[in-house]
Amino acid sequence: MDFILFLLAMMPFIGFIFLVVILASVKQINEYERGVKFQLGKFSSTISPGWRIIIPVIQSLVKVDIRVKAVDVPDQEAITRDNISARINAVIYYKVKDAAKATIEVENFRYAVSQLAQTTMRNVVGEMDLDELLSNRERASKKIKEIVDLLTDPWGISVDNVELKDITLPEDMKRTIAKQAEAERERRAVVIKAEGEVQAAENLKLAADMLSSSPGALHLRTMATLNDLSSDQSNTVIFALPVEVLRAFEAIGKMSGK
Repeated sequence: MDFILFLLAMMPFIGFIFLVVILASVKQINEYERGVKFQLGKFSSTISPGWRIIIPVIQSLVKVDIRVKAVDVPDQEAITRDNISARINAVIYYKVKDAAKATIEVENFRYAVSQLAQTTMRNVVGEMDLDELLSNRERASKKIKEIVDLLTDPWGISVDNVELKDITLPEDMKRTIAKQAEAERERRAVVIKAEGEVQAAENLKLAADMLSSSPGALHLRTMATLNDLSSDQSNTVIFALPVEVLRAFEAIGKMSGK
């Protein structure tokens, strides 16, 4: 009888303890999360969003964020294939596609992805010349993405994109590149000027051929030029005549003198 009375007296306390245990067993998994459930230390299942009951001591739950993550890869000192030192930093975007693998296969997938991206970036830069790296960042980014995505696939990680943010060169190399660019601009200027002179010479030759093949064309062109010059009264015009015309005038003068 005393034992029954004791149980009745303890019922509120037992009920309170039971309620606390129930509340402690309820776990909320948000929409952007997935739960990895373990039972007696063994992987049990991957849990979808919602309220779930996890039995204390017997079961445990690890929440994994499956949203896209942006990892800023710190500046890395790399040497290109043509032995030029450069500091490079990048941003890698990835997300967890398999929460169970990301929890079981690797201890800390965030740190592992960052370290793998740094190593891969140095390796890829070492396989490219400086000019190729500066002019084709997209190719380097794509290659880094492919390598990192392949190596992180067993971890349940999917790499969405890799972007090279900045490439910093030593000051002496910057001066060398500036001199090279200036020399290249001067070379292009000389080439363009020479091409213009060639085209002008070709057009002059074509015009001369056309004028020489048409009787009176040269005389008409000369008269048109004189008409253009006559609009300015301050100009002094020296009229040039062909030698044949001068000889004809000379002959006419001799005949008149007779």
